[in-house]
This record gives sequence, C-alpha cells and structure tokens, in this order.
Amino acid sequence: MSALVADARAQGLLSQRLRRNRLVLTSSVLITAFALFWLAWILLATLTRGFAALNPSLFFRNTPAPGDAGGLLNAFAGSLVMVGLGTLMGTPVGILAGIFLGEFGKGSKVATAVRFFNDILLSTPSIIVGLFIYALVVVPMGGFSGLAGSFTLAILLLPIVLRTTDEMLRLVPSQTREAALALGAPYWMVILKVTLRAASSGIVTGVLLAIARISGETAPLLFTALNNQFWSLNLGKPMANLPVVVFQFAMSPYQGWQQLAWAGALIAMLAVLLTGILTRIIFAPRKP
Repeated sequence: MSALVADARAQGLLSQRLRRNRLVLTSSVLITAFALFWLAWILLATLTRGFAALNPSLFFRNTPAPGDAGGLLNAFAGSLVMVGLGTLMGTPVGILAGIFLGEFGKGSKVATAVRFFNDILLSTPSIIVGLFIYALVVVPMGGFSGLAGSFTLAILLLPIVLRTTDEMLRLVPSQTREAALALGAPYWMVILKVTLRAASSGIVTGVLLAIARISGETAPLLFTALNNQFWSLNLGKPMANLPVVVFQFAMSPYQGWQQLAWAGALIAMLAVLLTGILTRIIFAPRKP
C-alpha cells in the first residue's frame, strides 16, 4: 500500500514539474519571439529606407544646409578619427590592466577591487561618461572638441577590453605557464610569448567588438564633440560624427536630412554587422 502511495506521489510531482517546464518554455519562446519581432521590424525599416536613400554623393560631399543636397563625408571622417584615436588610447591600457589582473593579481584584494570597479564602469550609461568628460575636458578647454569625444570613446572601450583580456588569460591552462617556466624562460617572456599568444584570438575579438560598440555611441558625443557641418579634422574644435548627424537629421523637419539619416543609420548598422561577421570568421576555431 505504501509503495502505491509513494508511486502516486512521484507521478504527481513529475506531472507538476512537466507542467511548470511547459509553462516556462512557452513563456521563454513567446518573450523571445516578441523581442525578435521588434528587432526584425527595426532592421527591415532601416534596410528599406536606408537603401532607398543611398547614392554616391554620400561619400563625396559634406553634410548640407537645410534644403540643399549633400552627403556624409565629414561625418564619416570625423567618426573614423575619433573611433581610431579612442581605440589607440583605450586598447593598450585595457590590455595592460587585463594582463595585471590575469597574471599578477590572482586572489589579491587589488585585483578584486579593480574587477569590481571595472564592472561598474562597464554597466555605467554612456551619457554619464559623456558628462564626466564634459566637466573634465570640455569646460577647461572652453569648448567642444574631437579630442574630448575621443577621450569619451576610449573610456567606453577600456572596460570591455580589460574584461576580455582578463577572462581570456584566465582561460589559459596553468600547465602552459609551468611548462614554459620549467624551460627557464622568465615570467615576462612567458606572458609575452606564451599566454598572450594563446589568448590573442579572444583578446582581438574583444577589441573589435568594443570598437563596434563605441562606433555607434551618440549621447556622450553630444556633450563632447558636438557636431560640425563642415569638413574639419582639427581635434581641438567641434567635429562631425555619424551618430550625432543621424540623430540630428532624423529629428529635423527636412526630408533631405531625414533621408541622409536613414542612409547613415544603414551604413553604421552594416559596418557593425560586418565587423562582427569578420571577427567570427577570422578568429573561428580551425579544425586540424
């Protein structure tokens, strides 16, 4: 009798668990479908309207005045300059800090504190970073500048590179380091020739993904680089950039500006997508 009761209870618990599993699975599928619907809608709208606005003058003419024809040449150039300079400033610092955490800071309180503050910086809204650079750089300099925008992008890129470098180095087996040390190599050479080489694909992937992220930042650049309707590569002056141009033109009442905004949004989206695809192709695991 007791065996029958126990079997009935087991069957009841199994049925209850199956119902909960179906409920959770159904909810997950519906929520995923809801998110994918809006993502597909945004992508479809950007593709259709962006392709309709594409023309060769986009890459050869500067942003126009209201009612005139023009392109996005100065915005493309300004974005390339600021993203490139921000990458050059943020990447070495992030990699060196990641090496310290992954190689020298194992179990130390300093490394724990650095990881904690890096996670905070990683989750900080980008507009807060823009306000910080506004107070630290823009106000003392007396005006907006491409240099301030580059500083902002460097700060946004740094925690991503640092976290990626740290994680990739921690994934390298300890036996690899021990084998190199057993051959008599100094620790700095082990890091340079062994562990960094083993983690290089993951580190470079993290850098490229960080570049893809900062290339679309708009809010912090409104407080730092602002914008420039004319061609200018002077880092001490306001500099045109694609995200801010897209934002301003999309909010304008002029149809020509709105078309340029759709074309710029499409180009930015395709650039980020292409960066992600190339990253996965170049650094995909190779079969022996």
